[in-house]
Amino acid sequence: MTSISANLQAVNARIAAAARLAGRDPASVRLLAVSKTKPAEDVRAAAAAGQHAFGENYVQEGADKVAALRDLAVEWHFIGPLQSNKTRLVAGSFDWVHGIDRLKIAERLSAQRDAHLPPLQVCIQVNVSGEDSKSGVQPAELAPLALAVAALPRLCLRGLMCIPEPSEDAGLLRRRFGLLRELKDELMGRGLVLDTLSMGMSDDLELAIAEGATIVRVGTAIFGERARP
Repeated sequence: MTSISANLQAVNARIAAAARLAGRDPASVRLLAVSKTKPAEDVRAAAAAGQHAFGENYVQEGADKVAALRDLAVEWHFIGPLQSNKTRLVAGSFDWVHGIDRLKIAERLSAQRDAHLPPLQVCIQVNVSGEDSKSGVQPAELAPLALAVAALPRLCLRGLMCIPEPSEDAGLLRRRFGLLRELKDELMGRGLVLDTLSMGMSDDLELAIAEGATIVRVGTAIFGERARP
């Protein structure tokens, strides 16, 4: 068994245990293996071990991996910040985008998504910690953005994403994750059909799952420490 395979087993066991502790079906939580800065060979090894979904933070690096690994039946998620001049490459290469925080970005992705491809699955990133340095729409501004994104062609709004500030305070992190769940519930009350909460990483996935995460984004616990890009 390779180290990546063993690490995947360990992470999946953590996810299953956390889900059961929260009274949830482990199958309701998907693992997104974050492969940024890692070589295509590592993705191939993870796919051989049964991992299906992979996340990339850097547009060109991610698009290059998608092209190099087209023989794999895997799903590609773009989870990093996205600038307007990079939307075309993302719209043509990825299956999901997690970090939408401006209508302009969503409009460009919609216009640039090839009609022969399935709709691009998207999440809106919310700044749940209120930090000026964090990406994401402010909670008070979420509803109009979500309604506008949901109306765009070639996109399918699936839910919300967040990256709370690093903290060893489990209660604080649970409140951040809980806020994202509450915001999703509010949007569903407005008539949007949403099924995704993308939240939780290697160090806090148990807390995120306890608050309703449906996708956890894990890199280091699978692939080891990242090299600098």
